[in-house]
Order: sequence, then C-alpha cells, then structure tokens
Amino acid sequence: MSSSPGPLGRRNFLRTTGIAAFAILGTGALAACTSAVNEQKSAGGDNATPVRGGTLKVGVPTDLVPANILTNTGTVPVVVGLVYETLVRYPNDKLEPGPSLAKSWTLAPDGLSLVLELRDDVKFHSGRPFTAKDVEFSLRTYADPKWSAQLKSTAAAITEYDITAPHRIVLKFPHPVGNIFDLLDTAPILDSETIDQLTTGDKFIGTGPFELVKRTPNTQLVFEKNTRYWVPERPYLDRVEVSIIPDSQALVNSLKSGQIAFASGLNYRDNENFAKSDGFTTVSYDGAELQIYVGVNVAEPALADVKVRQAIAYAIDRERIIAEVFRNAGYPVNLPWPKSSPAFDATRNTSLSRDIAKAEQVLSQTTKPPKLTLSYETSLPYYEATAQIVQANLAEVGIEVTLDPIEPATFVKRLIGGDFPGLWVTTHSWAQFTPSTLTVSAYPFNARKNASHYESPAYLAAADAAWKVIQGTGPEAIKAYQNVSDRLLEGLFLIEIGVHHNQVATSRKVHGVSWTKRRETVLTDAFLA
Repeated sequence: MSSSPGPLGRRNFLRTTGIAAFAILGTGALAACTSAVNEQKSAGGDNATPVRGGTLKVGVPTDLVPANILTNTGTVPVVVGLVYETLVRYPNDKLEPGPSLAKSWTLAPDGLSLVLELRDDVKFHSGRPFTAKDVEFSLRTYADPKWSAQLKSTAAAITEYDITAPHRIVLKFPHPVGNIFDLLDTAPILDSETIDQLTTGDKFIGTGPFELVKRTPNTQLVFEKNTRYWVPERPYLDRVEVSIIPDSQALVNSLKSGQIAFASGLNYRDNENFAKSDGFTTVSYDGAELQIYVGVNVAEPALADVKVRQAIAYAIDRERIIAEVFRNAGYPVNLPWPKSSPAFDATRNTSLSRDIAKAEQVLSQTTKPPKLTLSYETSLPYYEATAQIVQANLAEVGIEVTLDPIEPATFVKRLIGGDFPGLWVTTHSWAQFTPSTLTVSAYPFNARKNASHYESPAYLAAADAAWKVIQGTGPEAIKAYQNVSDRLLEGLFLIEIGVHHNQVATSRKVHGVSWTKRRETVLTDAFLA
C-alpha cells in the first residue's frame, strides 16, 4: 500500500478494527488503507473542486496565551490544529486510533508496553527531521506540571522510553493505561530546539500544514503554507490570517461584511441565523462535544453539604438552557458523558431532572446558604446567558446568587488553581474520549486534585480502576464507568447541564474545513471556491 494518507490528506482516517485489534497487531490499521473514504467529517461537502492558493481570514474572540498551549483553551485549538500534529488521530465518531505521525503500533496483550512505528518522511518547520527523540521529548514535556496539560497524569504513567531506532519508540507502563491512545491523539509533537521560544510566545515550530509566521498579541496571528509538509500537494491554502475580535457583534459584522470568511465563538442564535442566510453556512463539530456545567467549590462552607448541591442540581432548568442558549444544538444531561460514550447510561442520566419541589424539600433538610458567587468567563456569550438562567433557577428555591464575570486568562488560571469562591459556569471537554480520561485528567474532574477541592476515597478508587482496564471501551470498562458515574452523582461537586457541539459560521466559499475530537480546526484540505 502507499505511504500517502490519500487524496483527502492526513486528517481523513482509516477505518480500523478497534483498539482490541491493535493489541494483537497494530499494523491492522494500515491494512485498511485502501478503504479510507471520508472518515473524518468536514464542512463544504458539496463536491466543490479544490482550488489552490488564497488567504482564509478567520475571526476568533480570544487571543492565544502561549503558556496554555497544552491546555486546549481559548485560541489554542486553532493554533494546534494548524501548526502541530499528533502520533495518532481518532475519527470524530469512534475511539479507534488511526495513523498520523505514527504509521502503526502494537499494544502488548498485558497492556504494559506499546511499540510505535513512526513516519520517516516528516520534517519540522525548521527543516529538521522528525524522529523518536521528538516523541520522547514531547511526551515528557506534556507530563511536566509547569505546562498544566490535562492528560499529564497519563503521560506521567509512561515509565520507560526506548528510542534505540530513530523511527520506532517503545513506551512502557507500570500498569495498563486504558486511555493511552487518548494521550497519543492529544499531545502535540513539539520542537525541542525552540521550546524556550514557545514558552515566551516567540516561536511555534511543529510538523503541521501551516507555519505561524507572525503574532501580534491581542490583534492577529498569521500562518503560511508549510512547503515541507509530508502530505503531497497539501495544504491548498497559501495563508490563514486569524484576527482577534473580542466583541461578539463585531465578529458577526465582520463575517457579514466579508472582512472574514470564518467566525468562531459566536453565540448559537447568530450561528442559527447564518445557517438560514444566503451565502453563509454553520458547521457543527460533531464528535467534539462540549458539556456546559456548574462547578462547585465544596471547600466553601455554604456548599460543603451535599444536600445544598442536590438542591442546586434539581433547580436547574437544563431543557431551557439547551433550547434558548444553545438553540437545541445539544441535549440535557445529569452526567458528563455524551450519547456516543461507552459510559453513557440513560437511566442514571435522568436522576436529577428539574424538580422545584424536590429541590425545596432537600434544601429544607440543611442550612440554606447565604448569597453565593457564580463566576463565568466573558469570552463567549453563552456563558453569561447560561449563568443568568442558573441565577433565576436558584432564586426560585430561595438561593441568592451574584454573577461574577471574569476575563478569559484569569478564568483559566482560577480553574486550574481551584480558585473560585463559590459556583462557576463553563464548559468541559474530554468526555467524548475514553471515559477514564475525564476522571484522571480534566481539571474539574481529576480525582486526585480538582477545581472543586472535592476529595473522596471511593471516587478515587473508581477512577483508578476504570483507568487501568486495558480495553477502554470493552465490557469490563463499561462496568467500571458505571461505578464512576455513581460516585459523581453521589458527590455532585460538578452539576452537569447539557451536551452541546462547538459551531463555526463560514462564508459558503469556504470548503473542506475539518476538526479533531478536541475541536481543533483543521484546514489541511480547506480551500476557497
């Protein structure tokens, strides 16, 4: 078979036979090469003929924070999607890794080692060849706490690296790591020679289809085509210009007027309107679900009693938030798992449906809290709209809430540091991955240290047990996830509202936009026609 990823580029993945197959023979992924046909969903599926050249102008609401490059927050998904690549890539609708910088792999039957065969035709933007040393460097960097990467505990579980061969690496673990492919799909391959300049925001060197050639803080990011890119005849675009447009209405007007052709971070009503307008379309990043939720600082005395948290959970009108704020581009949930997850359980997922009488009854059994603070991030309009509805819902049961808007960089710092005074509203990701990733990795859910300051031996034991199952989507794992779900419902340190899909609005001249399961925008196959 050809070593090329095919005419649709590196992000269109092969249909594989599942992670279990890789445990026996990792090269099975490549054997399916001839059947690769549009596994990755993309925008502009109207059979337009690709056109080479041109500049795509993009608008986003927040600037890049270089120190957050491994956190998947703010504008990081745009930069990572264009500049960097990972070892494997999940298709949007499955937890089955496909090849990217790794061509094939073999997971040992006992789950204690993983051999990865790497591409030998890849170069960094600097011209330096990509080798196994870069994989080791990148995974060790990802595990370094200073970068605040959410899957750092999974990266830290790699106890030994064998890079004897330049294009093969062997990873070894002290115990099975059921979400190891989540890490390999997530951790970008970094350039060791310029890592200090990445820290300062002066250089972003990867192996991806575009190079970041200019950065004007709070104003613009400019990317140019990577002429050394390993996928033949890609990308189509010559240039991508990303403008930072914090004001939502200004972002809408820029798209309407043609100043930009791609807008990320609009509210869902604006996306809905663009979907109905001539000359525009709205793209839903299916498979890259986000969950809107209310976080709870259980170290705050007024929120320490789980009965207070139960009352809050019963009071929230999830259906209204999904309908009004997200324009029905999602569905209510009581647990973090989307319907596509092996952890999704319809029965458990309706145990906290809105019930004002039940909320009042539970609250009567404890001390009603004094006025609480509800923090939210100002970067996206739907955070404020959600916070306002939650405020009104809690007022119905006698809980007063003061809204606390926080600018994006400060909000992320508080989330990582667990520094919210009471409640907060934001979104989390990672539930669309192997379910154990959420509970051993994500800031809000991490059983060892989380933004809520929640500690529970039972929750920790459940999270660890689910993580150490070799087959992360098999029957044993599903049983373990049910235990995790029960512990989440028991603790209620996070109160889920609903699943929603990230959306972008574009001009109809934009074609071939795709995305990763982390909602990174991928423009390898994008073109203007």
